[in-house]
Amino acid sequence: MSKRYVTSESVTEGHPDKICDQVSDAVLDALLMQDPNSRVAVETLTTTGLVMCAGEVTTNGFADVQKIVRNTLKDIGYTDPEYGIDYQDAGVLVSIHGQSPDIAMGVNEGAGKEQGAGDQGMMYGYATNETPELMPLPILLAHRLTQKLSEMRKNGTLPYLGPDGKSQVSVEYDGERPARVTAVVIAAQHKDIIAEETVRKDVLEHVIRPVCGKWINGETAMHINATGKFVIGGPEGDTGVTGRKIIVDTYGGVGRHGGGAFSGKDPSKVDRSGAYAARWVAKNIVAAGLADKAEVQISYCIGVAQPTSINVDTFGTHKIPEEKIAEIVKKHFKLTPKWIIDTLRLKRPIYRKTAAYGHFGRNDPDFTWEKTDMVDLLRREAGL
Repeated sequence: MSKRYVTSESVTEGHPDKICDQVSDAVLDALLMQDPNSRVAVETLTTTGLVMCAGEVTTNGFADVQKIVRNTLKDIGYTDPEYGIDYQDAGVLVSIHGQSPDIAMGVNEGAGKEQGAGDQGMMYGYATNETPELMPLPILLAHRLTQKLSEMRKNGTLPYLGPDGKSQVSVEYDGERPARVTAVVIAAQHKDIIAEETVRKDVLEHVIRPVCGKWINGETAMHINATGKFVIGGPEGDTGVTGRKIIVDTYGGVGRHGGGAFSGKDPSKVDRSGAYAARWVAKNIVAAGLADKAEVQISYCIGVAQPTSINVDTFGTHKIPEEKIAEIVKKHFKLTPKWIIDTLRLKRPIYRKTAAYGHFGRNDPDFTWEKTDMVDLLRREAGL
């Protein structure tokens, strides 16, 4: 079989871009909790000692953005000025105003008019049967590594770790199946008093081996804090902005991406709801055995309910004709914004926890787009 190599990365919840994603989604959750029909588009920026939120909302609720920012920083672990920002003393600037009535005119539901898409664009969903989660192995391992870094920091096993961190995993494939991990990269922020050799030893023992154990061997390259030191991190080391980790949020570079970020956007924005629906469709196609891999593309026009296109690509792994799969999808998945929002129950305040460690492949009942509840129907329609 031919060999190929796929690499994916992840970042911890304390990475500056992820701080911003979590703040934006925490604002969204606060407003959805009070008014499920809230329209929210909030962006966040952070740098040394400062967090700024800006955007547009239409809501009957109220968000105490100052409090939300500080609570988010505290939950992440920015509780010490040593890390360049802390929840008590950070400056917080807010500039949020009402949404454009021009957009609302096309998006809002009215007499004889179904809710239209909040913007134009195309969204992709992907699934593969190479893992039980129906996700590509590289991004799955990358997320588990960053989650383990955070776990070891928060439970006191490695108390010298800082909130910032990154992972990267390279996987060798034998044909279409993952064979082994060829390289692991970890960047773990730490306090200056800790020797770098101690960091490397502890991260290998407590993070890499528990996560990647069966996939690594003596030939796997290990790069832990490859520059030799990672003390200055978080917003002090790098300015963060909402929506800059769209590949981390999705499939780790496997498959295509429409370019739209998720965090800070209510589900009327199809960048988010359309991508969730596309994953749901793709996952059910693979779970039903209609294909080993599936990528679903949906596109929309602002103010228009019906998708402008729906496409299914199985990369030659289909068990029935691809045209038949596409027909089944169009028959049983309406994929208008209102249908997606109602079917997947997307008006709930569930979004902050999506904003770190990936929006897909997570075993959480609130992630309704991960359900395989259409499998039996798809199999019957396919004659399997």
